[in-house]
Amino acid sequence: MAEETQTQRRAPIVDDKIHTWPHLVRAEFLVALIVTVIMIIWSVGIDAPLEEAANPTRTPNPSKAPWYFLGLQEMLVYFDPWHAGVVLPTLIIVGLMMIPFIDINPNGNGYYTFKERKYEILTFILGFHILWVSMIIIGTFFRGPGWNLFWPWDVWDPHKVVALTNVDLPYLLGFRDYWVQAAVGAMFIVGYFILGTLGFYLWVLAVKGKDFMRRWGPVRFTITVALVIIMLGLPVKMFLRLAFNVKYIWVTPWFNV
Repeated sequence: MAEETQTQRRAPIVDDKIHTWPHLVRAEFLVALIVTVIMIIWSVGIDAPLEEAANPTRTPNPSKAPWYFLGLQEMLVYFDPWHAGVVLPTLIIVGLMMIPFIDINPNGNGYYTFKERKYEILTFILGFHILWVSMIIIGTFFRGPGWNLFWPWDVWDPHKVVALTNVDLPYLLGFRDYWVQAAVGAMFIVGYFILGTLGFYLWVLAVKGKDFMRRWGPVRFTITVALVIIMLGLPVKMFLRLAFNVKYIWVTPWFNV
């Protein structure tokens, strides 16, 4: 019995890992070659949808950015240029840079599965596939002459006139005094952040528990909730603009939000 136990203790440990070279690198190189061949054959066999040479005397209608910038161009409909072209893209970059700091989940390091990274993957799907890609799809297929909205079965009529009267949210609610509008708009913005922070806190507490909140800390929580609330502000503003023609929520003599 003692000899059997000693033999079991001396049993070699099986290592289930493999070296990056040559196993992984060789597979990646073969896949890169296959994709390159497919792209070459595809590019040779299909004509690129190029338009006529640029004419400075005739501006196309609509003038669209390349597809990878159409998301920014579509966001200009709902926000001021400083917000859609500067603030939001900067926050996207800053948010990606902050991921190693705010992510304290040790599971899934080196590999990513939905079971180990469920909420992280869902956040990425919401932020990129639903919000960002949807902006590109709308700008490509639904924006026609005059940057008007067209359904796929509609004819892109360059003479289409859409009468839109964009109003500020406080004005839409019946407030006419300028300073009262500024105060009401500030209340909406502050209330949005307070309710969003409270809802996010309760959700994380219910899903992750108190121990996770303690390890996460107030700094990581504040950064994460700010990024999430600002990200969710895009569909909120889209709904207000498309449904009620709301231009601004907070109007002041110095800036508009």
